[in-house]
Amino acid sequence: MAYSPEARQILDGPEARHLAKVLRIRPGEEIRLLDGQGRSGRFTVLNLEKNSVELAPLQVEKLPRPGNRCWLAAAYTKAARRSWLLEKSVELEAGGIWFWQAEHSQAKAPEVGKENWQDQLIAGAKQCFNPWLPELRTFPGGARQLADYAAGSPVESCSAYQPNFSRRILLWEDASEDMLLTEADFAPTPDQPGDGNTLFVMGPEGGLSAGEADLFSQSGFKCVSLGKRILRWETAALLCLGLGFWARQRLAIPQSE
Repeated sequence: MAYSPEARQILDGPEARHLAKVLRIRPGEEIRLLDGQGRSGRFTVLNLEKNSVELAPLQVEKLPRPGNRCWLAAAYTKAARRSWLLEKSVELEAGGIWFWQAEHSQAKAPEVGKENWQDQLIAGAKQCFNPWLPELRTFPGGARQLADYAAGSPVESCSAYQPNFSRRILLWEDASEDMLLTEADFAPTPDQPGDGNTLFVMGPEGGLSAGEADLFSQSGFKCVSLGKRILRWETAALLCLGLGFWARQRLAIPQSE
């Protein structure tokens, strides 16, 4: 839905039906809407039809795109907790969730993201009121395609915004104990270019191949460990996003580009 403070708006589709049939909104009530791209507004309900809701804007704001967010590039897997991870990624303000084809992936990564993935992000946004949805992207071409894109090379069907990463981190089960992820890995330094965004790359539950680990390392990724404990795919993913969320609060990193 495109917001405009000067004109009445029509909300249609599943969200309109949810308002009318599930929430039973009535004319005269006030609601809050997000578009997932930084726009947030308060609206008065004017009229409800079977598949549409007519709204009058009360206040609409466009927020600047946040900087210093975490992107997670997770090897594609059949993990049953994928939908749960997508919802939590919105709560933890992830910049993007990418799925890439690893040599040990349990399934083949699709060419484009699945429609229900976006629905799961929207469900998370409605719960926490985050006006920015994470970017969904797939890399069926494997580690090389992912590494090239992370370094700034464009790919087909690229979104208008391509993140610039100050920190590119490879989560590697073979990293030594002195390579643990630390608070300093999130801190801005003068020699780090870009807007402070961090990209985490993690392999499938079967682990990275030696060739994939070498490729990422040679492409400028810092290899780190999350500790001695063997973590499930979704646990490691959520831990990284949670650490990034915590670091933004703890280190008071500026939140806008």
